[in-house]
Amino acid sequence: MTASAELRGDELIAKRHLPADPERVWTAFTSPASIAAFWGGSHATVPPESVTVDLRPGGEFALDTRAPDGATRRLRFVYVSITAPHELVFDEPVTGLRTTVTVRPANGGTDLIVHQRRLPPELRIAQAADGLASILDALATHLQHHEATPEWRTP
Repeated sequence: MTASAELRGDELIAKRHLPADPERVWTAFTSPASIAAFWGGSHATVPPESVTVDLRPGGEFALDTRAPDGATRRLRFVYVSITAPHELVFDEPVTGLRTTVTVRPANGGTDLIVHQRRLPPELRIAQAADGLASILDALATHLQHHEATPEWRTP
């Protein structure tokens, strides 16, 4: 199964079922090494050393994306709320984009929903939907290739 993504005005909603337990999916979204492994999707890479995570309301996570042509872009997000291991809400301070990541147990795995609101006009395009879907597909590949280890467990 691949991710689906739908644009609705200034909102983008992507969904994917993952054959991993919710705690592993949660950890993938909150661990620098895992974020680096999947965040670029099929359109960019993320140097692992560029990822920082301060997992608390008001804390930030940031990363660099590197396009195939070598162009690098710094992305920065501020956590609004954290309900482990079920929901992350974070804002991109420059554009006001709000992302809600919802992790729910389902069918022996996890249903993941990424809902972005207040999309700036330049992101209200099919390419943005495809990019978000490719990130969720890259997450699925990452989870498949990295078996559960103690680092996947949340305290």
